[in-house]
Amino acid sequence: MSPLSTDQIQVILDENFADWVRALDLTVTKASAQAVELRMPLADHLARVGGIVSGQALAALADTSMVLAAVAHAGEMKLFATTDLHSQFLRPGRGTAILCRAEVVRAGKALVFARAEMSEESSGKLVSTATATFYAP
Repeated sequence: MSPLSTDQIQVILDENFADWVRALDLTVTKASAQAVELRMPLADHLARVGGIVSGQALAALADTSMVLAAVAHAGEMKLFATTDLHSQFLRPGRGTAILCRAEVVRAGKALVFARAEMSEESSGKLVSTATATFYAP
């Protein structure tokens, strides 16, 4: 089975995720069988007091990116349920966009373990990291 392309993963995101996730305006920028990268443009609706990106938006970006990494690893659209999500917020996120690189660490028959790193697009500074476990029913 050939790896899913960035366009195929973008279609999966656009057609299968909730409206509020799609409101993050995520773009799949890179994809392989092991990892994906998403771009989240920063806008007023994602900011908290002080003009920095909210932790909730970062957590949603991380979870979505890791689910799509699991889908890319599976090579097809497959349902995954988040069973654990742990986020670390390292510094305020500012600028024009946040890039999130997510990868599958290990995929078993029922559980997939993943991690993500989110960085400011303009400076490259690491803003947040996350790990998650997903159940594949």
